[in-house]
Amino acid sequence: MKLLLKPLQWCYCIYALITFIAIMLLIFPFAILAGFWGRIKGGNMILRLCMFWADCWFFLIAIQFQKIFASPHDKRKSYIFVTNHISYLDATMIPKAFRQPLRPLGKVEMSKVPVFGFIYRKAIVTVNRNSPKDRTKSLLLLRSILRKGISVLVFPEGTFNMTTKPLKSFYDGAFRLAIETQTPVKPVLFLDAYRRMSYKSLFSLTPGISRILYLDEISVDGYSMKEIKALKEKVYEKMEAKLIEYNAGWRKE
Repeated sequence: MKLLLKPLQWCYCIYALITFIAIMLLIFPFAILAGFWGRIKGGNMILRLCMFWADCWFFLIAIQFQKIFASPHDKRKSYIFVTNHISYLDATMIPKAFRQPLRPLGKVEMSKVPVFGFIYRKAIVTVNRNSPKDRTKSLLLLRSILRKGISVLVFPEGTFNMTTKPLKSFYDGAFRLAIETQTPVKPVLFLDAYRRMSYKSLFSLTPGISRILYLDEISVDGYSMKEIKALKEKVYEKMEAKLIEYNAGWRKE
């Protein structure tokens, strides 16, 4: 049966790719114009264009989102959002999941993709994880963005979780930044991203429900720079427990 359905999935994935590119090309001229308004105002305008793109694309490929809030979310506050990273779909879900001014931290390699790369550079803080100098520069930029009242998003795992555990180990960066700037950490979980499209193949995309779980914010009041590890472990434990509780998808074999 799976062999019979495979050609249908390939056709669906090709259709999804075509619509992805078509909508991206549609918003590209507006993104160029928005770029003239600078990193902050222009970046916020491009983020809204990305929200439009995400709304259209996910509707056309029949992926529906279900948002689950552990407590009411205040969009007026600045947060350091941290989320799990297990799918090629994660980056495309960002403008769907976060409806407030936001700057994600993303890999610099993605900025080299034609058309998409231009939008990516304007809406995202890029980082070359292999360069200590570039990592420091990115953290300084994230601090300045937080001071302007704009939230940031970090994938603390750094790369795809290819383990058989709900999460792989976290880097310190997001938690160091949270304590330095006294900004609360807000974990957000993409519960079904792996089921909709795994990291194993771009042709693994399937339609269906994709749940997003917004956990309670975690205050950093009282934490010192010596307690980065304690904060990191606290966030990790909360995220891991909820991934298990909600039967999230990850590689379990």
